[in-house]
Amino acid sequence: EHISDHRNLFRRVDLELGYSENENLPTDERLQKVKEGSHDPQLIATYFQYGRYLLMGSSRPGCMPANLQGLWNHHMEAPWNSDYHTNINLQMNYWPAEVCNLSECHLPLFDYMESLVPSGQKTAKELYGCRGFVVHHLSDVWGFTVPADGVWGIWPVGAAWTCRHFYEHYLYTGDKTFLAERAYPIMREAAFFLLDYLTWSPEGWLVTNPSHSPENSFKKADGTTSMFTYGSTMDLEIIHDLFNNCIEASEILDIDAGFRDGLKTTLRLLAPLQISPKDGRLQEWIQDYEEPEPGHRHMSHFYGLHPGHVITLRGTPQLASAVRKSLEYRLSHGGGHTGWSRAWMINFWARFEEGEKAFENVQALLAKSTLPNLFDNHPPFQIDGNFGACAGIAEMLLQSHDGEVNILPALPSAWPGGSVSGLKARGGFTVSIEWNTGKAKRIRIDSSENTPCTLRIPAGQKIVSITSRGKTLQWETGKDSQTIQFPTEAGQKYEIIVGI
Repeated sequence: EHISDHRNLFRRVDLELGYSENENLPTDERLQKVKEGSHDPQLIATYFQYGRYLLMGSSRPGCMPANLQGLWNHHMEAPWNSDYHTNINLQMNYWPAEVCNLSECHLPLFDYMESLVPSGQKTAKELYGCRGFVVHHLSDVWGFTVPADGVWGIWPVGAAWTCRHFYEHYLYTGDKTFLAERAYPIMREAAFFLLDYLTWSPEGWLVTNPSHSPENSFKKADGTTSMFTYGSTMDLEIIHDLFNNCIEASEILDIDAGFRDGLKTTLRLLAPLQISPKDGRLQEWIQDYEEPEPGHRHMSHFYGLHPGHVITLRGTPQLASAVRKSLEYRLSHGGGHTGWSRAWMINFWARFEEGEKAFENVQALLAKSTLPNLFDNHPPFQIDGNFGACAGIAEMLLQSHDGEVNILPALPSAWPGGSVSGLKARGGFTVSIEWNTGKAKRIRIDSSENTPCTLRIPAGQKIVSITSRGKTLQWETGKDSQTIQFPTEAGQKYEIIVGI
């Protein structure tokens, strides 16, 4: 029974990244060689599958979601009480769920968040006088939703961030019943809170106040440091993300036109994302403050790039450039020194379609923040780095956040030949890719919906043919020479040959 259950999930995805001369060594010895500077593509493929395995083992329908140690806590008094930190850690645990074809493993997170709504509504009403529901930076199995742990606990957008997972589940599966009965109602509750919580800034913008950029601080003009401000960049990006998702969902369901219009109006009045005139970096706060810790492990103001998509490489190039400068600045000051922080960097560089830099961070994660059994080392052991890196490796091979199925967007030279099968893309697509000498060769797309597929192929390549059920299909070339669009039908498979 165990083997049957395990294989049903595990064998959905297969990944081959190339041969390793160390393939016959034990895992801990292979990891040590990576620490000494060697490349081991098979170990990376194993690490990817290990991340899927850990999610399968710690998050199944009817169970609690994976906590900070998954379920592999060996302490009587666990670090951070084995709780659920919602200022990135809980969400990062679930980044691989959809793209890595483990959609069922996402369900415990939804059950858990729905269980927080009653206490979150009480906190919203009694603490802030707001409608909707709120969750601060941590929670637990008893429905804890109020601030805790000090200054950084005054961060009332944990529910809003986590609600994006509900919408992602819909985007990947196309399940409109789930959207109508579970996703949209909880997203709407989180949006109600933020609509009431927003207030006017001295500049005449709508902002969150108080506001905090997890778990960072800034220098004020008088030389002192603070964590509190109003309208931090991450808050604004989360609001854009949630409100836009609510608008899309209400249009799909054809309900709540008045609510939808209110969200659109509020978005127009929201404080803008700002680029520093001094150095072109994306500002983390409403004012252009300096940081006492410029290599801080949290990179909260990059949320709009990943896991959100308010900022995209081709859609908002100026903002993307500002994020890149901020990311390079973080790295130059020691950023990525914890396991989960390094895993987030893999995803950032993948979204920038920078395969070499994404690979450098995969290597750094294995060399500096991975224990001999492949557990992520915060330190101490904290499982979100495993899940975040698993998702990051998938992002290097396939992306679909920007309305396109993007093939091999961040393939590094260290993986010149390989294959992946069974990854998921938004729109109800299951994608398999073969590549050689760094070039895509063959793509297979299985569609579960009757939707057109916009496909982006690597630069310098072209589509040779698209076939389905033995018939050759026609396609339309997009505005970008690297994109094409073709119709798909539910239940059909499409074979795509790619040339140079």
